[in-house]
Amino acid sequence: MTLTAWLTIVGICALGAMSPGPSLAVVLKHTLAGGRRQGMTAAITHGLGVGLYAFVCVSGLAVVILTSETLFTILQWGGAGYLLWMGIKGLLSRSNPNQQLPDVEAKEAARDGFMIVFLNPKIAVFFIALFSQVVGTDTTLVGKFAYASTAMIIDGLWYVVVAWLFSNPRWLAVLQQQAVWLDRIFGVVLMGLAGKLAVELV
Repeated sequence: MTLTAWLTIVGICALGAMSPGPSLAVVLKHTLAGGRRQGMTAAITHGLGVGLYAFVCVSGLAVVILTSETLFTILQWGGAGYLLWMGIKGLLSRSNPNQQLPDVEAKEAARDGFMIVFLNPKIAVFFIALFSQVVGTDTTLVGKFAYASTAMIIDGLWYVVVAWLFSNPRWLAVLQQQAVWLDRIFGVVLMGLAGKLAVELV
């Protein structure tokens, strides 16, 4: 593994993590709903999900997903359905004048953070395209592990930073006052992303 190749992975993974999309919406949703702990839980499991795809792809197992059109399509529809379900939950959010941060179990944030990655097979395509530029026959197992770990750490750290920033007590107090509308906005965003994916699949 060369420094140039590693820096290439760092740059592309950082840009990919920072791109707005359903992952950002999910982490923000849990941060505003349950505070810093819940947001960071979603962020960390999201990073683990990205790491799982990275390890699978760098080891060549993702070819199984890409060569099975049926499995790929099932995962894509599953992802669209999951986004739609979360979007509907957001739209059905109810206003509560005495709203406090709910005592939501961390497993819900962990589930959403991981599943938003797991049900997106396009991440496998992304990593195969990325790793094909830096991984060769002479790349050691340690080198492959380092590439995949880099992708996982960058993604997890980015969303942890997002959760930490938006859970600042001053910001959170203001955002909590508008929680129901933010939930509905996130709901519309997630449903829009689900619709976009569904249109692409038809």
